[in-house]
Amino acid sequence: MKVDFTLYVCTDRHLMSSSSIEESVEKAIAGGAGVIQLREKDISSREFYDTALSVHAITKAHDVPLIINDRVDIALAVGAEGIHVGQSDLPALALRSMIPASMLIGVSASTVEEAVQAEKDGADYLGVGAMNPTATKTDADNVTVEVLKKIRAAVSIPIVIIGGINKTTIPLYKGLGIDGIAVVSAVVSAPDPEKAARELRALWLS
Repeated sequence: MKVDFTLYVCTDRHLMSSSSIEESVEKAIAGGAGVIQLREKDISSREFYDTALSVHAITKAHDVPLIINDRVDIALAVGAEGIHVGQSDLPALALRSMIPASMLIGVSASTVEEAVQAEKDGADYLGVGAMNPTATKTDADNVTVEVLKKIRAAVSIPIVIIGGINKTTIPLYKGLGIDGIAVVSAVVSAPDPEKAARELRALWLS
């Protein structure tokens, strides 16, 4: 699967300006999001499943991959295109034996060691961060530009950066061989998510 990692948008029902997750996703895709990650930390499995089904219908209609955060059972149940895991979740090596070969695995990494291990274990891409302080991950250690450069040099798989990525911080990370930006509030909390997505994508590609 050819994936456009340029603008990778993660959902957040507590931060969104839209009236529903589905509306938030529609607007993000209309603005140029090439990947949608569905993140649901505090709803029931049934509600997560139902939401994933309705969001997947939208992403499929636009030929945009849907990545499920953490929950491999939900990803499998709805036939999502991928699963994203953190360092405290199941490792990519274990996931690879549980899911179809075509399903993408993304792994969060904040050190060179984590990044190298993830690639070795079969990850298809890395989410590196947090690059800046962020409201969505208050416990995350920040990754310096120097560490980001070392991670880029150490792995060959695509990298998206996450954590306080917005119009102000984007210029800090251009020209480093990074494949895209992963955002939450910069799109979903914006008064006009479609416009915000379009502007961020254009700024990253400029």
